[in-house]
Amino acid sequence: MADKMSVAVIGAGLMGHGIAQVFAVAGHPVTIYDPSAAALDKVVGRIAANLEVLGEDMAAAHRVAPRATIKDAVKGASFIVEAAPEDLAIKQAVFAEIEADAAPDATLASNTSVIPITAIMGKLKHRERALGTHWWNPPYLVPLVEVIGTAWTSSAVIERTIELHRSVGKTPVHVRKDVTGFIGNRLQHALWREAISLVENGVCDAETVDIVVKASFGRRLAVLGPIENADLVGTDLTLAIHKTVLPDIDRRSGPSPYLEKLVSEGRLGFKSGEGFRTWTAKQQSDLLAQVTEHLKKQR
Repeated sequence: MADKMSVAVIGAGLMGHGIAQVFAVAGHPVTIYDPSAAALDKVVGRIAANLEVLGEDMAAAHRVAPRATIKDAVKGASFIVEAAPEDLAIKQAVFAEIEADAAPDATLASNTSVIPITAIMGKLKHRERALGTHWWNPPYLVPLVEVIGTAWTSSAVIERTIELHRSVGKTPVHVRKDVTGFIGNRLQHALWREAISLVENGVCDAETVDIVVKASFGRRLAVLGPIENADLVGTDLTLAIHKTVLPDIDRRSGPSPYLEKLVSEGRLGFKSGEGFRTWTAKQQSDLLAQVTEHLKKQR
């Protein structure tokens, strides 16, 4: 995509600033809005700090322009992506405001992690230009973007959105049905559900779950996906294993009572220093640094 379109990002937090960074690095002018003045004041510096760590062109930070209102942010933008909190009512209200001021031909995208795009965009007047673009954290290191259309989204909008994200170095995939959680989070949280169940039922402790994943199938996941692996070992062996193990895997439709107990007790993980495991400040920073370094090497 030779022409550099104007991009607007609504939300300057964890995901929003990283999404803005990716488009800016690719040469697109970016406007960004956040209801928090503090977040907006820090966003350019936050992006600059990321660029310095990554050894990328620091000038990209200056292609990101904070705006005081949604109206100012979306004015003239060709592609508008929302990165507001994961709350349906908030997202619906944000898109009502975006649609009121966006250019008639602007594409409207939501970065929701799990909320169906149909629910978010259902009240818009021009739903054919609206879709989902689910990025992964951190947006500037994880390549995947799930592009989710609805029954109303035009095929041209889906195609342009896929091409735009491919042009900025992402790996876009088309999610053909607008289901809760899309593809990645359905897979991820199916694993998390069983991981929590194993701890809850005393099969092992939390640390052991993580060791088993990282020291076994986690090693090959980056190059061998689950369907590839099923074909590799054979569909007959896969079927035989499933007949034995699937009946014993956690099938609850709701969250684990053990997880609910942790939250009710204020054991919120890194936020409180204790969740499934206890975390010192150094352990937290060391793990985050390890994740960042690993993802940098995979670029």
